[in-house]
Amino acid sequence: MIKLFADYHTHTVYSHGRGSIMDNVMAARKKGLTEIAITDHGIRHFAYGVKVKDLGRMRDEVDRINSNSEGIKVLLGMECNIISTDGDIDMDESIRKYLDILLVGFHMMVLPKTARDAVNIYGRNYLSKIFHLGTEGIKEANTESMIKAIRKHKIDIITHPGARIPLDITLIAREAAKAGTALEINSHSSYMKAKHVIAAAGEGAKFVINSDAHAPEDVGNLQNGLDIAMEAGLTCDQIINSIGFAGR
Repeated sequence: MIKLFADYHTHTVYSHGRGSIMDNVMAARKKGLTEIAITDHGIRHFAYGVKVKDLGRMRDEVDRINSNSEGIKVLLGMECNIISTDGDIDMDESIRKYLDILLVGFHMMVLPKTARDAVNIYGRNYLSKIFHLGTEGIKEANTESMIKAIRKHKIDIITHPGARIPLDITLIAREAAKAGTALEINSHSSYMKAKHVIAAAGEGAKFVINSDAHAPEDVGNLQNGLDIAMEAGLTCDQIINSIGFAGR
């Protein structure tokens, strides 16, 4: 039996969640979790990105909760976006200093680094979805961008790999295993089905099961992801938010 102690992917009103940081913390505690991460969207997500001016306030709130709460640990993170084909993300040291955990994923409503990146990442992926042309080449380019991001940054978790734009999960898993980066099995909208998890596990990747909650009542709703993990035959030592994870 696999028991999970943490939910490392939750959103609040600081991006497009419906609850406060404390709302999510209280929900996690109610579900019996002992850790939660607040991971609102990166600053270049032009619809829902965190405002830089709010980061200090968020950090202070998380520190205050940690100093007054027993039985649960709160991490401040961010779900950053890949903004270039060279693996750049919407984070620098002025942002990283506030964070305990770094999540990275592909999202489509993001301000890219350059016009060239806008065409090569977002334009090509949009057109591929509409006209179904050049799918394999675009998948290779997306995968290379993600691999470069993993090599360039100390990423803790890759969020919903393959769910927004196509990726070669096996190649991503191989690079993630080398870097100590976990692949997310997303309980809300996961592309990672059992067959993908099995392939990634074969490359030595570790996994994390998250809710991707956008409302407090969804924090800690991990059963869908857990079902996928169990179907794929994962063990506790392959899941970083499992009670039995060897890396804890």
